[in-house]
Amino acid sequence: MKRIYKSCVAVLLLLAMLLSCVPALAAGSSHSYTTLQKAEALKTLGLFQGTNKGFELEKTLTREQAITLIVRLLGAEAEAKEKNPAHPFTDVLAWASPYVGYGYQNALVKGVSETLFGYGKLVTEAQFLTMVLRLLQYEDDTDFTWNKSAELAEKLSDYHENDLADALTALTPDERQKLYPVLGIERVAEIFSYLDDAEPYLKELPSEKAAKVVSNMDSDDAVDALDDLEEEDKAKIVGQLDRDSAEDVRMLLSYGEDEIGSSMTTNYISIRKDMTIRQAMSELVKQAGENDNISTLYVVDENDKFYGAIDLKDLIIARADDRLEKLIARSYPYVTDHEKISDCIDRIVDYAERSLPVLNDAGKLVGIITSSDVVELVDDEMGDDYAKLGGLTSEEDLNEGVFESVKKRLPWLVALLFLGMLVSSVVGAFESVVAVLPIVICFQSMVLDMAGNVGTQSLAVTIRVLVDENLTTAKKLQLLWKEMRVGLVNGALLAVMALGFLGCYIHFFKAYAWGEAFLLSGCVGVALIIAMVVSSLVGTVIPMLFHKIHIDPAVASGPLITTINDLVAVVVYYGLAMVVLIDLFHLG
Repeated sequence: MKRIYKSCVAVLLLLAMLLSCVPALAAGSSHSYTTLQKAEALKTLGLFQGTNKGFELEKTLTREQAITLIVRLLGAEAEAKEKNPAHPFTDVLAWASPYVGYGYQNALVKGVSETLFGYGKLVTEAQFLTMVLRLLQYEDDTDFTWNKSAELAEKLSDYHENDLADALTALTPDERQKLYPVLGIERVAEIFSYLDDAEPYLKELPSEKAAKVVSNMDSDDAVDALDDLEEEDKAKIVGQLDRDSAEDVRMLLSYGEDEIGSSMTTNYISIRKDMTIRQAMSELVKQAGENDNISTLYVVDENDKFYGAIDLKDLIIARADDRLEKLIARSYPYVTDHEKISDCIDRIVDYAERSLPVLNDAGKLVGIITSSDVVELVDDEMGDDYAKLGGLTSEEDLNEGVFESVKKRLPWLVALLFLGMLVSSVVGAFESVVAVLPIVICFQSMVLDMAGNVGTQSLAVTIRVLVDENLTTAKKLQLLWKEMRVGLVNGALLAVMALGFLGCYIHFFKAYAWGEAFLLSGCVGVALIIAMVVSSLVGTVIPMLFHKIHIDPAVASGPLITTINDLVAVVVYYGLAMVVLIDLFHLG
């Protein structure tokens, strides 16, 4: 069972394993002469051939390349090509078929399924070691089980990271600990980017591995993952990040939560404006290995200041002798890193670009805002606005403590309590009206509700319009006049309906004479008109006043508008009932 082939074979296998690590050693720098010498030596031995583009040492082996290398190490390449052993896989190209067939017939390699080899997929460390162990005549399941992890990793590779993130939350900590090595650091980093709260999962990892996961995440996702950690844990992980990741994370953490810089990412492609088309393409290919936001290339000048942007499609179809300058959009929109998110989010949405550059005060490119970032920002803004319209100081979290929630809700509730007491005292002042005409209390809630609804509608429209910082006083007055007219027309239509329907209702169900019934319904109708016009006025003026004194207009929330409009509606309704119905027509 555990017979070892010739020692030279084992040595050469180890050499091949070292070769598979070359990309990690060579990435980010030009190939050293020593590395090229090693590649040349392997080529001389007939073990390593390269491609028509050279050795391409920056690339990682694929599954078919790995088995090809092993077949050559065995000295079986000629035999494999001559016999072209059969295999069941349908996804293998002709050049690789002899090597895959030889590996399959000699139990060196299996497919990812019964009919698929996994052609073109990168070989993992576990898969390569499995091939080596089979070559050395170790048996699957008896001597080792690494292949099972490889098979599981292959199956999981077909699933989207968001789905795996959902599944991860359903597993126990022990189950996740077994799964992390199977997935690998890079895949775990991608999965963690989709978690709403990565804190508990980062804590499950040793700080060193947690740092590697964070290093492989986009900078904005890394910051989101670190935000919820305690300062001690955060500092420990940040201290173990690689240099580039640490710099990016520290930069993003330096911004306030309400600044656009806190939500940007450093995952982008940047090129110089003085490059040729060929140089720009080469730079794109070079940077694409680390940055996958490639749909737009951002151009900087000799001083690293933002110069413009190039659409990837334009660069691809450009001729080699074209000038790069012709492809650059000079007036490309941008935002600055210290801008408030609330101030620029609508502008970002309006541009509808896949990404926008973020510049510092010196005009230098420091990051980009992607469309996925925009979706998150809009969602957060809507959540905060919704919270404020509900009378909260900010959006509450599901896991937030009772005391924290109380602190957010209490301030407005205290203010509304006193306003409610004022409304109650006003209602109490009209006790004589209720005593003489008890029926008027039946329609109080209707008048109050309609007034509150109209006020809330005007509030929503006004808040939306006030987003425009260039809104003139004339435009504000135009909005006010429009909202009052809308309230008047809606109030008049509802008043006509109230006059008819309520008049019939009072006559048939409350046994009032026709004249008295229509006097009562008419009073309700007039109260609706006045209350809705005034409510439109209040719902427009209050957010304008808040905006004028530099307070978020959304703070002029639904409860405040509703309470004020209740006060207005009570005074109007009962005042009309007293003056018209009792004093003038002597009903009751």
